[in-house]
This record gives sequence, structure tokens and C-alpha cells, in this order.
Amino acid sequence: MMNENSVRLRPATLEDRFLIRRWLADPAVQSWWGTAASAEAQITLAMDSTAALPRIVERGGAAIGYAHAVEIGLWAERLREGVPAGAWEVDYFVSSAAQVQASLGAAVLMVLTEEVFATTLAVACSAVVSIRNETAARAYEQAGFRWLHVVQDPLLGPAWVMLKERQESPQAR
Repeated sequence: MMNENSVRLRPATLEDRFLIRRWLADPAVQSWWGTAASAEAQITLAMDSTAALPRIVERGGAAIGYAHAVEIGLWAERLREGVPAGAWEVDYFVSSAAQVQASLGAAVLMVLTEEVFATTLAVACSAVVSIRNETAARAYEQAGFRWLHVVQDPLLGPAWVMLKERQESPQAR
């Protein structure tokens, strides 16, 4: 039995663009991801790259949001002190209709980071989270990210840089 925060990620496709644009028009999503134009540019870059995992977030079979993981080299301006080379940056949003809560966000991040570590050679996953978005910061924290420091992000303003490192598998010992 799935609980209310059980999520599934599926690959985002060109057919999802209209749905994504509708979500990006939502002021709640814009407060999380910046303007619709800047967010759409990020999503387009992720969807056009072989070094990215663009995903649609589903809960109970319904599409409720978008998430992606991107090899950090694609976001040159996002390279941050303390984030190791070989890290992937992860980010997500859920529509305001999905009733954003830290536990739902943490579930999205857990599934996304598990996929990154299972399918890439990423050494860590990182995120830049606005200090004004406590729900998001708590979601990253619940998903196993640790706080590194605060930076001045050009889109978000003051923001936490957060990191989740790949765990060594027992077989590797």
C-alpha cells in the first residue's frame, strides 16, 4: 500500500511541455524556481542534454510536478565552494495544488537522488535553496542533504548550498 506521499518519477517528454508551462505560471512555483522564463530555460537545457535526468513527478498516477538532476558542469554559474567536481545538481517543484509539504518534497528528492546514484557516476548531489523557502530546505534536509553555506544566488537571492554525498556500498568494501 502506498502512502499519500509515495511518488514516482518518469522521464519528461516533449508532450509534457504544456503541462510544465502551466505549472511555471503558478506564483507559488515562481517563488521557488524564479520567473517562468528562467525556469523554462533551465528545464529546456535539462531536457535537451544527455547529462541530465528530466522527470515528471507523479503521485497516485497523477502528474503533480517536475524534477531534474543535471551534471553540475552544465550549470557553470552554480559551481559552489564545497561542492565536489563530479556532483549533480538536483531540483524539483510540485504544483501548489499538490499541497507542498516537506515530507512530499523529501520523497521526491529521495527517489531522484537514488536514481542519480544508481545510473550515473555522480559523487554527490547538490542543491541551491532559497533561505526564504523553509519547506524546501526542510525537504532537502529530510532527504539526507547537509547544509554547506549561504551564497548570493542571482535568481534566488540569499540561498543555502546543500549536499548529499554518495554512500559507499557494502559491496565496495
